[in-house]
Amino acid sequence: MRLLTFNTLFRGDVRPRLRLLGPRLEQGGYDVVCLQEVMYRRNANLIRALAPGLRYPAYTGSVLLKGGLVVLSRWPIVAREFTPYPRTGPARPEFLMRKGALITTIATGDGEVVVVNTHLSARLDDRFTAVLRSEFDHLAARLAAFDPATPLVVAGDLNVSRTSALLTGFLTATGLRDVLAGDTRPTYRPAPDWPSPTALDHVLVRAVPRAGARLRFQEEVRLDDGRPAHLSDHYAVEADLRW
Repeated sequence: MRLLTFNTLFRGDVRPRLRLLGPRLEQGGYDVVCLQEVMYRRNANLIRALAPGLRYPAYTGSVLLKGGLVVLSRWPIVAREFTPYPRTGPARPEFLMRKGALITTIATGDGEVVVVNTHLSARLDDRFTAVLRSEFDHLAARLAAFDPATPLVVAGDLNVSRTSALLTGFLTATGLRDVLAGDTRPTYRPAPDWPSPTALDHVLVRAVPRAGARLRFQEEVRLDDGRPAHLSDHYAVEADLRW
C-alpha cells in the first residue's frame, strides 16, 4: 500500500494550492491519502474532483469538517469513525477545529487495514505538554480496541518531534513504530521565524513488517496566476507499506 500524509495549510491561497495538489494525488500512485487542515467540505470536494481515482472518501461535517481531516482511498472504506480529543488546556482558536482522529477501516485485496488520520494540538508553550499527553493517551486507549494482528497505520501532523518523550511513550503504549525513525530531516518547511524546524508529520505502523518512507512536495510550484508558492508550510510523507 502506498500512503501519503499531508498537512495542506488552511490559510493563504487555499483553493489555488488545492487545485495543484489534486492532480498530484491522482498521478502519485497512492492507495490511501490522509490530509489535514482541509477544513471545509467544499475543499474536500474539490480535491475529490481532481483525484477521481481515490474514489472512496471519509470525512465528517456538513460545512466545516471535523478535525479538518480527510481520508481518500482507492479501496473501499468499510468503517469510519471520528473521535474528538478532550478539550484541555488554555482556550485557543484550535478549539474551532475540533481536533481528533479519523479512524477508517479499508478493505484491500489482501485483507483489512486500519488507517488513522490525525492532527494533534500545537505545542505553543510548556503548558501544552499536558494537552498533547492527554491527546496521545486518548488515542492510545481507542487503538487498544483493535486486534494487534490487524495492520494499523497512524498518520498525520502529531506536532511533536521524532525524539519527543511524548511520541516515544505513545509508541511504547501502542506497539507502533515510526517508519522514519532516526531521520533528522524536518517535515515543516524552514521559515524566517523558524529556520531550523523539526519533523512534525509521521507515519506509524503496527503489524506492518516492511515499510519505507520519503518526503514529498518540497518543491516550489506556480499558482494559476503565475505566482510562486509552496503547496503547504509542511512537506508530505509518502510511505510504502507491505504485510
